[in-house]
Amino acid sequence: MRFQISVIVLGFGIIACSRTAIEASRPDAAGSTDGQITSSGVPRHYILHVPPTYQSGIALPLVINFHGLGSNSKEEESLTGMSTKADQENFIVVYPDGFNSAWDDGPGADGQRDQQFVRDLITYLESQYSIDAKRIYATGISNGGGMTNRLGCDMADVIAAIAPDSGAYNFWQDCNPSRPMPVLAFHGLDDHLIPYTGGTPPSMEPPIEEWAASWATHDGCNTAPAITTPVDTVTVHTWSGCQGNAEVILYTLANHGHSWPDSPTMPKAITSQAINATDVMWDFFQAHPMP
Repeated sequence: MRFQISVIVLGFGIIACSRTAIEASRPDAAGSTDGQITSSGVPRHYILHVPPTYQSGIALPLVINFHGLGSNSKEEESLTGMSTKADQENFIVVYPDGFNSAWDDGPGADGQRDQQFVRDLITYLESQYSIDAKRIYATGISNGGGMTNRLGCDMADVIAAIAPDSGAYNFWQDCNPSRPMPVLAFHGLDDHLIPYTGGTPPSMEPPIEEWAASWATHDGCNTAPAITTPVDTVTVHTWSGCQGNAEVILYTLANHGHSWPDSPTMPKAITSQAINATDVMWDFFQAHPMP
């Protein structure tokens, strides 16, 4: 596998991989349920959360939420608080598990198999639930943020918008989206695992503002971002004027490390309380359905 670092909490590994045969049973009730599909002959686990207001025949948005390296679907559900948000706002969220608790967001067979798993998972969920195909979104933390970024690059035919947090953007320059992709991201200035100013080699750890600017170039946005400071510890770079109703927004957080902003479970010492990432990204997703 060719992926790199990161995350914060350790968890169990779940088997993963790639293509075809799909199987699993649909849960009868709303709430969070364990599920499994087979992709390329390999069983892969996920947690699915369906809001209590779900009604068959009324299409809802779907958010795919990827855990970080060494973590798992259960921990991702807890640290993001996204299932609670799904109940409040009436959308479905799925938390897939990576192979050996990791996602491969690079080129090659392993990366292609992880992408195929995502496609198979979407296909299966669409066969069981009423899902709006124009409102399928991706988010994730750390290595899961890197996977989110890869879907924006390679699966723009399916994913309407992406919102990585503290992402490890391996092979970030290998990105050729088939259409302009709306991008929202969150990064801490005190993140020592994914340095805001970049690392070595830069092909694996880009300077975050350079990475965001590259998305603005892909999306045909204005060259210079508008910069605002809604609160003292938060700086927002917004690239507008993009093609296809896209925009690129980067939240830069002072006093924030490798964490999910306002996470209900992560250490307060490294977690900014200035904004709630889950709330902000849901507003962003609502504004950016597939064209």
